[in-house]
Amino acid sequence: MRRHEFQPGRLLAGLVLVAAGVLYLLDATGEADLPWFLVIPMAMGGLCLAALVGTVTYAVRRDRRDRISESSDR
Repeated sequence: MRRHEFQPGRLLAGLVLVAAGVLYLLDATGEADLPWFLVIPMAMGGLCLAALVGTVTYAVRRDRRDRISESSDR
């Protein structure tokens, strides 16, 4: 498998959704008493944070790529 870029936004989104799934699993088994309105905002907030991280990562990489192409053009 070829190496690919590290994408922190996708990692964060995956971790948040796994955490939400674990919380629902704990609630289903009776280990935790979790109100339904707690997990939904946590998942949505985590996905919004992951989108922000992904956008910042894209902007930083685009800026670096532009600087490298500028220096090679000279």
